Amino acid sequence: MGKWTRRAFLTTGALVGGGFIAGIAVRPGNRAGALGALVEGEGETLVQTWVKIGADNTVTVIVPHSEMGQGAGTALTQMLADELEADWDLVRFEYAPAIPEFANHPIAKGLLLAGVDLPEMIVPTVDGILIHAAQALDLQITGGSMSIRSTGVYGMRVAGAAVKEMLQTAAAEAWDVPVAEVIARDSQLIHEPSGRSEPFASFATAASERTPPAKPTLKSADEFRIMGHHVERHDIPPKVDGSATFALDVQVPGMVYATVRRAPTFGGGVAGVDDVKARAIPGVLDVVPLASSGISAVVGGYEAAEAVAVVATGYWPAKQGLDALEIEWTKTGNEGVSTEDLFAQFARDIDARVERQTDVVEGDVEAAFANAAQVLEADYRVPYLAHTCMEPMNAVAAVENGRCEMWVGSQSPLGFRKAVATALGFEVENVTVHNHFMGGGFGRKSRADFAVQAAQISAAVGKPVKLIWSREEDVRQDYYRPAILSRFRAGLDENGDLIAWENTYVDKGEPVEAPLIPYTVAARDIGYVDSPTHVPFGAWRSVDHSQHGFFTESFIDEVAVAANQDPYAFRAARLKDEPRLLRVLRTAAEKADWGTPLGQGRGRGISLQASFGSVVAQVVEVTVEDGDVRVDRVVAAVDAGLAVSPDGLTAQIESGIAYGLTAALYGEITIRDGAVEQSNFHDYPALRMSAAPKIETHIINSGEAIGGAGEPGTPGIAPALANAVYDATGLRVRQMPMSGVDFENADRETAV
Repeated sequence: MGKWTRRAFLTTGALVGGGFIAGIAVRPGNRAGALGALVEGEGETLVQTWVKIGADNTVTVIVPHSEMGQGAGTALTQMLADELEADWDLVRFEYAPAIPEFANHPIAKGLLLAGVDLPEMIVPTVDGILIHAAQALDLQITGGSMSIRSTGVYGMRVAGAAVKEMLQTAAAEAWDVPVAEVIARDSQLIHEPSGRSEPFASFATAASERTPPAKPTLKSADEFRIMGHHVERHDIPPKVDGSATFALDVQVPGMVYATVRRAPTFGGGVAGVDDVKARAIPGVLDVVPLASSGISAVVGGYEAAEAVAVVATGYWPAKQGLDALEIEWTKTGNEGVSTEDLFAQFARDIDARVERQTDVVEGDVEAAFANAAQVLEADYRVPYLAHTCMEPMNAVAAVENGRCEMWVGSQSPLGFRKAVATALGFEVENVTVHNHFMGGGFGRKSRADFAVQAAQISAAVGKPVKLIWSREEDVRQDYYRPAILSRFRAGLDENGDLIAWENTYVDKGEPVEAPLIPYTVAARDIGYVDSPTHVPFGAWRSVDHSQHGFFTESFIDEVAVAANQDPYAFRAARLKDEPRLLRVLRTAAEKADWGTPLGQGRGRGISLQASFGSVVAQVVEVTVEDGDVRVDRVVAAVDAGLAVSPDGLTAQIESGIAYGLTAALYGEITIRDGAVEQSNFHDYPALRMSAAPKIETHIINSGEAIGGAGEPGTPGIAPALANAVYDATGLRVRQMPMSGVDFENADRETAV
């Protein structure tokens, strides 16, 4: 470790004293803590919480997000490096450790203060409060498309600009020149009047001793040299050559293997276990009962029932042992519940309108319906959905002498740390989480239940344990996207104008604006009733936008058809006050050649969705032949304000469409006898490459606030698909998945 930089790092007043925006030691907290451990290289200096500069002039960006295929590490690094004026070839990145010093307060800032221009004098105090809040909430979450629009905008860009100004000031003092004459470019500091230039590294220590500016000057969009341009992703080469480490790859000396099972009926516990046959299987070492666990949290809270684990010398004998167990489960009273029962319950609760809450009420809705020339009514519904990450739940835990060390792929490393400590009764400081790449997350890996199980098993057997869930356990013990019933009523006047809109659905979730529509309508009433079930639910990609996108963009299509108007033109006419949305819709329609004829059995559908700060319009082309639906082409127009990483944005839209198509075409978790019926990809299929459509993504850089990318591609694909099927067949599909529709029976489409 470089002594002088280490000393500078530990003694600088910036670390222990006054407040500033960039992250270290902001009021009223102090972020120094364990950050010194990150200064590892000779001559390496931690200039700011997220920025290290090495003696070789390498800039290392420390990213407080997890990588599950979305490329956030590269895009966030672009944002910081651009503001810093770093040479991209000299920029590296690493993931932040799961320690409170890296609680991610820009997420809180993005959620609470987006677009607010704070006076400079209060910025440090506000940041200090947010850091305290982020640490109290263990906020180190990756999800909600928040990486770029929150961490990037309110963290990385500010940090890069602040460090640049700190370096410029340090160089000006060393050269005894006005700071205004020092420029930064390609990781060099330059004083053109004297012809002097030196690398960032020459001034890193001096810069680290300065208090960062509260509001550094950010670049304008026309000054970006790295943002908005193609760069090679950092995470792809190790994934291609196999050197990337997932939690499943982790090996620990003395490690044994385990797999688990919970009660098939949610909430059930263990009444008794006959393990004689399991223990007779070669390789089986132990059978371990696991207590229920849970933790309340703003993000990633969970409840998990009792389970039984089999521990063995390898996964396969553990799996054989688990299958040989004879387990008696406790009764919950839900053993007779089915999917049909749940939807009947939803319908009763909507009918009763008991304690109905409203999202929005505008105008005199009942008067508008009374004056309507035509009233349409329809029920839409979506089933429960599992996440089915390609990498199933797994974790390695080593519990010894009152400490737990864990290797896991998590969307919430600090949250996992807290959950494991709570379950074991440890101080949180005695739990270390090593976070790894994830083979998919989609919200599932924000819940720590499987990590807690690994820790419980390790504590029980006194050895390091690698816990691997079977795919069957993964499908049957998920936190599902909830099944929802949504009821609509719309009123049209004699001219075909939409004058009234009413929508009541079950179970309000997040984001709160998901059920709203952007279209002009004089009277609207959107609300919900609670209808709780015993099925656990959780965040699923794009959260409530995924179901409400299908509901609202399908029903608006019905209304357009009833008004005898083109669905695209009908939408466009009601977006006169939404120019940004109209531009996106128009772009998608133009790029998809909307209005040109298609052949027999073919159809085209459109959708529009604003979510997570971005706007996406999609046009889907399908062929319906012999009762089968084939998606031929998807054209997407995307306005995320600025595509920080254009290739990354395109990839995210494509993957969101593929994930949404999987759900729209096949995804359905059904409940029978209180339990999930599906178990693996044979009865819960995913979109295969042979069924994948051609996807065209058109990016609009509107200059609006930067939005998200991971979620916005998903909500619009199901309604665009359903609307295309209607165009091709005349059948209005009001429930997902499409595979459940009998296209040979026209009555089927109105059966919901």
